Amino acid sequence: MTSGRKRSLSSTKRDISPPNKRKPKVQASVTSQNVADFFKPASQKPASIQSKNKVSWHIVKNSCIVGRYLVDPKDETQNEEHKRTRIAAFDFMSARTNIKANQQLQDHTLIIPKSNKRFSASAFDWKWWDPGVPSKLKQLTIDGYTIVIISNQKAVSLKPDTKTKTGNSDSKSLATLKEKVTAVLDALDLGVSVSIYAATEYDEYRKPRMGMWREIVKDLGLAAEGDADGKEGSTLDLENSIFVGDAAGRKGDHSCCDRNFAANVGIPFRTPEEFFRDEPPIPVEVDVFDPKSYIATPSPNGKDESSSPFSKQSDTEMVILCGSPGSGKSTFYWKYLQPLGYERVNQDILKTRQKCLKVANEHLLAGKSVAVDNTNANKATRSEWISLAKTHNIPIICIYLTTPITVCKHNNAVRAANPNQESLNPESRTMLPPIAFGDFVRRFEEPDVSEGFRDLVSIGFRFDGSQEVRDIWAQHWI
Repeated sequence: MTSGRKRSLSSTKRDISPPNKRKPKVQASVTSQNVADFFKPASQKPASIQSKNKVSWHIVKNSCIVGRYLVDPKDETQNEEHKRTRIAAFDFMSARTNIKANQQLQDHTLIIPKSNKRFSASAFDWKWWDPGVPSKLKQLTIDGYTIVIISNQKAVSLKPDTKTKTGNSDSKSLATLKEKVTAVLDALDLGVSVSIYAATEYDEYRKPRMGMWREIVKDLGLAAEGDADGKEGSTLDLENSIFVGDAAGRKGDHSCCDRNFAANVGIPFRTPEEFFRDEPPIPVEVDVFDPKSYIATPSPNGKDESSSPFSKQSDTEMVILCGSPGSGKSTFYWKYLQPLGYERVNQDILKTRQKCLKVANEHLLAGKSVAVDNTNANKATRSEWISLAKTHNIPIICIYLTTPITVCKHNNAVRAANPNQESLNPESRTMLPPIAFGDFVRRFEEPDVSEGFRDLVSIGFRFDGSQEVRDIWAQHWI
């Protein structure tokens, strides 16, 4: 708001006594900016001017942004009531935009940048993904659905802006997100309260993981059918709920996390094209990973009755494990080799290969068998262990874990996200960066018995464990 200017009038007459009292400056109620904003489309109006409803914001575990767009109860639309709550959830706006016009719409769900730039230029640089978006969402509210927005927003920083002079310590990216969400929900004008959940880290809240869904269920006071934890009568109708998102594993999609998120939650999934335009489904073209297909069939009595794929044949021998990070090497050691008396040598613990060779040599001098629990990706690395075995005149066996890279990445995510599940992460491993897997693939040379091994044993991957950890592992995590 700008201050009004005090105008003086010229006069040839003398001032009349008593003199006029000085009038206080009055804040102008209309400015050129107000006028300009009035004629802007709803999607471009500043939230401070456009929004008539309160938006309540808070942060969960310094990671997940939660916003609640509140409508005054007297103004809330009275819609069809249902005993079981149905949720219509939507992705918001992708942080990634394909510049090609024919693919751009496939990177968003509710809105896209109006400027057609790769990223939104401002909080008001947006337009509807399709003109039918508002009417579709309005019909859902009339039908009694609870509307929720669920979005991965890794580009949003939660670090406070210490240089701000406005008293608002939000980072620029967080302030922009809040303004954009407010403007979009104002423009929708659904007449009901709407919530948004945005994950900013690679943690339990990031889709396809279920952290945001659990927050939604908790905040709405809901319970799955048959669960007594929710409020009386407020059970969640998963079968008739829906999630709409653009990351569906189609050609050109940046991932399959939205489709996998819906699979984790157990609700139907639709792409924006299917939901808003009634277009036929586009086939999934990426290599879709289904964790359930890698779970071992449990024995009837619940005990592990699988026979060991390996047996010790000499008093002293060396085993080297070969496989990607996350392929199951350490699990194989603790399950099959440690009980046979093999001493473990691991570079994650000892830090250097030379230290590993030194410790392995000491064990062999003491007459102990050794298991080398490293990736051992190429011939050059494996040859050092073969030379050490020849020095001690003992046989060396290579156990090659053939676990696909996608499964290895899944294992990496599962164990890092479940530090309190000892059977999933007994050594408290943290999340490995993607480069760790790319580096292994780049260096990998498939082992061959001709390198000097007495035996080469190939082991395929099957996940096993209690029903609790099976249920965790069977979810999509990446």
